Amino acid sequence: MARKTVLKNSAKKRATHKTIPVQSSQPSGWRCFIVWGGAALLLFFAVPLLVATMFIVRPCQPDQPQLVVVASGQSLAVVAQTLHRQQLVSDPFAFRVLAKLRQQERLIQAGTYRFEGPHTPTQVLQKLVEGRVELARCTVPEGLTAVEVIQRCAADGLGKVERYQQLMADGDFRRQLQIGATSLEGYLFPETYCFAPGVGEDAVLKKMVQQTRQHLTEPLLAAAEKRGLDELQLLTLASIVQKEAGNVEEMPLISAVFHNRLKRGMLLQADPTVIYGIADFNGNITRKDLRTATPYNTYVNRGLPPGPIANPGLNAIRAAANPADQPYLYFVATGDGGHHFSRTLKEHNRAVHRYQLHR
Repeated sequence: MARKTVLKNSAKKRATHKTIPVQSSQPSGWRCFIVWGGAALLLFFAVPLLVATMFIVRPCQPDQPQLVVVASGQSLAVVAQTLHRQQLVSDPFAFRVLAKLRQQERLIQAGTYRFEGPHTPTQVLQKLVEGRVELARCTVPEGLTAVEVIQRCAADGLGKVERYQQLMADGDFRRQLQIGATSLEGYLFPETYCFAPGVGEDAVLKKMVQQTRQHLTEPLLAAAEKRGLDELQLLTLASIVQKEAGNVEEMPLISAVFHNRLKRGMLLQADPTVIYGIADFNGNITRKDLRTATPYNTYVNRGLPPGPIANPGLNAIRAAANPADQPYLYFVATGDGGHHFSRTLKEHNRAVHRYQLHR
């Protein structure tokens, strides 16, 4: 009886036992999809991001220095292709994207740019946006004639001599600059100028005239007017002082000589005025030259010549407006870069004998 009871309980336990399903060790289909899809999505974004990062941080270095010309109104696509063609960016499309992301696609400035050495695309873009263009430099020394000035400008890559000559002979152009003289002589201020390559000849001349105007201040013009000189006469006398002076210190003394002569109605007898009136001067002034009548010969004509004979610097202009308070009427070169000044002809002749005849 007891045995039957045990068997019955055992059978009951077997009857009530539930089979627990064994989970598979392999992932289900949807989990595979998520894993592989996520990896693909990560690669989809990571690869372009990596490429973009490499484009931005990796500099390009052309084989030699490059001059890049960006024309006014040029599209970003054209600029990008130009940069790519000149080995300054590796991918023109990526450069366009970079400019758009930085909201600088419309900020690129026209001009000529010089690139030398390695530059990242960001550095290239920033240079174009800031307008750091390559500048042509031209230095105009004091005392050059207008012809010499334009020749120097052309030699430095700023336009052509023929166009400068046309502008200087153009009365309408001179009137635009408020110059009543028949020439720009005397108005091309000696200075070091920087211009973007390709600048027009008219812009170069206007800038030089503007510089002269800036230095012709009201007090300076008032001082000249007090001594009977208008603007053109001031520049004319200043140009003679500039050509005669051996150094800045003696400019007021030379100016005094000419002012004193003008007051007395004496001939100025300034050799540089004679030279200016001689076409194709060979460097050797003769007695015949001194007697040859030209509008600029102050050995023949009294008073100032009709216009400047060169382009004077500020020191000469100031000296012409503010001469030294001295009674000198003559001067002669001493051979050491200076001059000896005399009050009378007798003193002057002795100085000439000393410094010129006994060299």
